Amino acid sequence: MRARSIGAAAATGLALVAARDLVQRKHALLRNFPLVGHARYVLETIGPELRQYIVTSNDEERPFSRDQRSWIYASAKGENNYFGFGTDNDVEHVQGHAYVKQRTFAGALPDLSDPQAALPSAKVLGGPRGRAKAFRPASVINISAMSFGSLSGAAVTALNKGAALAGTMHNTGEGGLSPYHLNGGDLVLQIGTSYFGCRNEDGTFNLDKLTSMVAGAPVKAIEIKLSQGAKPGLGGMLPGAKVTDEIARIRDIPAGEDCASPSRHTAFHDVDSMLDFVELLATETGLPVGIKSAVGEMDFWEELATLMERGERGVDFITVDGGEGGTGAAPLIFADSVSLPFRMGFSRVYGVFAERGLTDDITFIGSGKLGLPENAVVAFALGADMINVGREAMLSIGCIQAQKCHTDKCPTGIATQNPWLARGIDAPSKGIRAAMYLRTLRRELLKVSGAVGVPHPSLITPTDIDILNGDYDARSLGSVYGYKDGWGSLGPELAHEIAELLTT
Repeated sequence: MRARSIGAAAATGLALVAARDLVQRKHALLRNFPLVGHARYVLETIGPELRQYIVTSNDEERPFSRDQRSWIYASAKGENNYFGFGTDNDVEHVQGHAYVKQRTFAGALPDLSDPQAALPSAKVLGGPRGRAKAFRPASVINISAMSFGSLSGAAVTALNKGAALAGTMHNTGEGGLSPYHLNGGDLVLQIGTSYFGCRNEDGTFNLDKLTSMVAGAPVKAIEIKLSQGAKPGLGGMLPGAKVTDEIARIRDIPAGEDCASPSRHTAFHDVDSMLDFVELLATETGLPVGIKSAVGEMDFWEELATLMERGERGVDFITVDGGEGGTGAAPLIFADSVSLPFRMGFSRVYGVFAERGLTDDITFIGSGKLGLPENAVVAFALGADMINVGREAMLSIGCIQAQKCHTDKCPTGIATQNPWLARGIDAPSKGIRAAMYLRTLRRELLKVSGAVGVPHPSLITPTDIDILNGDYDARSLGSVYGYKDGWGSLGPELAHEIAELLTT
């Protein structure tokens, strides 16, 4: 009898826990997997011990280590994101590790008590080319391109709400402008090879649809996607089973039919015609227009810089995506071995424009695992003016690095179109977490900039960072990537302007 009573009590307790899991809004995993989901948190709690003696260390997992994920989770929740008892890194032997060189004295620095951690761009986007709607981005950190379709509507909503709260921009991705992007955040509208949302029935570009779409949404800039780090030079395929009526309506494609994106654009066929296309979009919309690309052969960039040197046409910004892979699902060979990693690719592209004295006229945006302070600092030192965060933003709203993005079975409801899984995301609360992560990253960059003795990360130079080059030896960041004197630095007028803006 007693055993039966204990069993009944246990069953009742489990039922109450399951009921609570289903209605709570804090954890998407528990809403989707009541009771069972708690096992993940139990394992996470003892994870450091398990890895220390059985599996891996805190700094070995990929693509994001446990330490990196823990920092993002803590930052998004507003918890203590410090680490104690020293670094896990082998600081004298890890090839390629970056070390920031602090200064003993500094001039005027920003006030770190600002809860918003305001950190505007050092450059006016579209200003050098006189775009009608040129503006200074309010945040050097913005949310990278992740389409509705690859992410659930709830995830896109959460990210856009987070962008609004943190004062950042949110890139729509090439999947078109969805209602989930209209939750208060400013947008960068991405146009891919399929021209989703601004296409004719045959898949060609439709300018009237683009101008209409831009007029009815808070679009601040247009990004033409040439390629992405996850699968450069490869078109995408959206299976017909995933082409719901909603996605079909947003993308201007037939519902229930396979949608194959071409690997290259049809609206232009070379650098010269691409610049004509850029100027057409800028003229018709008044918006700054740029390009996004992973980096492979360099002839494209050489020709682009040569044509821009004439001053008649040009892109307002260049987003360089690292070839390490990202939020897009891709064949393993593309994720592992096609296109250059971020630091190599960015430094080569930057050098092409630096040789011609054009860097102050272009906003350089970095993308590719830069949502971690140490990676972001290196990007700014190499000459990036802003960075886009993708996977890190996903982690901030609950991603657990399950690496099921390509299966439509994301357990936290982020990278899926499964309604049952997506319901696990409470967009308002996850939006707050995204905003807290973005603000925290900005504050960390301000702290590191202050340690270097400058008020803004764009004022960190390649000489302020050393790269470990084998046992007990290091070289400056500039020498590692072949930078000449002055490369990676802002021009005097831009440097003075952003310093004044942050310290006045």
